[in-house]
Amino acid sequence: MRTDYLGNPVSPTPDAALAAVDGFVDGFLSYETRAAEVIGAAEAYPDCALLNAYAATLWLLLEAPEAAERAAPYLARARAAAGQAHPREQAFVEFVTAWSADDIPGALGVADAILAAWPRDLLVLKLRQYHDFNRGDFPAMLRAASAVLPAAEDVAQLHGMLAFAYEQCHLLDEAEAAARRALTLKRKEPWAQHALAHVMLTQGRIAEGVAFLEVVRDTWTGLNSFMDTHLWWHLALFYLSQGRFDAAMAAYDDHCWAQAKDYSQDQVGAVSLLARLELAGVDVGERWSDLADHLFVRAQDVVQPFLTLQYLYGLARAGRPEAGALLAAVRRAALEAPDFVRETWREVALPAAEGLVAYARGDYPAALRGLRAALPRLAEIGGSHAQRDLFEQLILDALIRADRLSEAQQTLELRRGFDPDGVPLNRALARVYDRLCLPAEAAKARARIA
Repeated sequence: MRTDYLGNPVSPTPDAALAAVDGFVDGFLSYETRAAEVIGAAEAYPDCALLNAYAATLWLLLEAPEAAERAAPYLARARAAAGQAHPREQAFVEFVTAWSADDIPGALGVADAILAAWPRDLLVLKLRQYHDFNRGDFPAMLRAASAVLPAAEDVAQLHGMLAFAYEQCHLLDEAEAAARRALTLKRKEPWAQHALAHVMLTQGRIAEGVAFLEVVRDTWTGLNSFMDTHLWWHLALFYLSQGRFDAAMAAYDDHCWAQAKDYSQDQVGAVSLLARLELAGVDVGERWSDLADHLFVRAQDVVQPFLTLQYLYGLARAGRPEAGALLAAVRRAALEAPDFVRETWREVALPAAEGLVAYARGDYPAALRGLRAALPRLAEIGGSHAQRDLFEQLILDALIRADRLSEAQQTLELRRGFDPDGVPLNRALARVYDRLCLPAEAAKARARIA
């Protein structure tokens, strides 16, 4: 029996096809552009169930309404060839089939069966974590990674996956230990670098976070656009806290919004960073208009609530009419989405969407009603703590703009616990204390900036 480079069984296949299998798995786990070579490999080997299922997977990760259609020819070939494939490969075809049909609970059940039988199938683990993450089920991410650790503790990417799962479960010491273990095994392990950046941001280790990311920046080579832009996004957040607004803007212009402008993750990263720059008081010029020129095609895109909400804010902030169409699509999703996610659309995404549109239009009381209704369950839409913090920052800004200064003071002081010297935060505190007629506290906030 042939095996892939992780030791998982593979059906008899030519050497070149096996090399393509290994290239996709390792490239995918490493967030490298070479993973995309699987499309050509699947065309070259139409009778290879695994390569065609992997190609279908890549298309499903497009995160767009047309993803299943683009994946369909490859999935059809994988299904046709599955009868002669190894049971592990047959199960993976079942996983992709369920995913393509938007049966995510069914796909997760298949993934669990694969991992129980072949715990070194780390591609399946990564995809399971992807779906758990999109549903806000962070303990499931940790449970799945922990279960396969005894079988794959030699693999750096597994420790990176563990690190991020720990961080999303607020187990920060464990997250840092796992990330550092991954980086000991492989310095160029971007997911572990990313997890460690999350830990440092959460703990207010801002200068350390800048230093860490700038030191490992030389390893950001050959990465796909999501991973490269997202690492720069994290670096920009540290710059923002330090008040290095020119550096944060340069990260946006030169990296975060300079690659795959039609890709979901690049788009939402750009929306999020541009909003944070603006909330910090930076004049972003015509950048919202430029961003909306790429977002308008998302006017009916309700593939994932986390993505949709950020598309919506970008369109609304730019004053584009497509924002109204996308808000209407969210309202439909609240009624028509699959059972397993319909409640999230109805009770979380919809009020958040209405709040975002109200905020963009300057109706701050309505913005607070919508965003605050969603906030207690916001994790259900997916995204990381750091990414969803944008919604909390918008709530805070709406409080200030609506003259609800006592609530704003409370929120700001709580936030200062994890960003004690943050320049935007202390500037906001100083202004709020001035308006509350507490000049001594305003002076303290300004002194922290200095």
